[in-house]
Amino acid sequence: MPDPKPSNPISRFLSDEQDPAIAAQVFEKASQLLTNGEEIAYIAVEKPLVSLTPDSVVLTNKRFIIYRPKLLGRVDFEDYIWRDLHAAQLNEGMINSRFTVQTQAGETIIVEHLPKAQARKIYAFAQQMEEFVREERRLREMEEKRAAAGGINIAGSGAMGAAAAPLQPPPPAREDPVQVLAKLKQMLDQGLITADEYNAKKKELLAKM
Repeated sequence: MPDPKPSNPISRFLSDEQDPAIAAQVFEKASQLLTNGEEIAYIAVEKPLVSLTPDSVVLTNKRFIIYRPKLLGRVDFEDYIWRDLHAAQLNEGMINSRFTVQTQAGETIIVEHLPKAQARKIYAFAQQMEEFVREERRLREMEEKRAAAGGINIAGSGAMGAAAAPLQPPPPAREDPVQVLAKLKQMLDQGLITADEYNAKKKELLAKM
């Protein structure tokens, strides 16, 4: 039997009427920017009434990327890691929608002329990633609190953070000779030690006083 034809790598990004030619171009160029372990999850393409070079949005498991084509084949990329995004907003019009997201630093990012289905997918994905980042932050705070309660000083986070200072065992507490003698006498009375052992230990303790 002949080998089946390889599937189109961008076919899964055309489910919401994305322009195939633009989606293919965006996929090819955005793929060159991916870091280790990063994968493209969704591509949305603007559908303005007049522009021949619409912007696109690329969502990965690590970043929110805006693809802005320019003249003479140039492209500007704006990318933000999901941890840096604060809140997302979706505004639906009669035909297209506008997606707005704010960063932790207070910057506002707007992508307009998005088909409704694509804008809703972006919004849902952003909400999912926001929940994931919030849970990640909560777990991190819990780890820091547990570490602080255990006497560990955390100077940074992740692999870039400084190593935590090793725990130093507390100095052994000095025993009260009188209490030790009382315990030894009790052990003698209970037959746990002999009189010779009691007297030897008593002599040793008295020598240290």
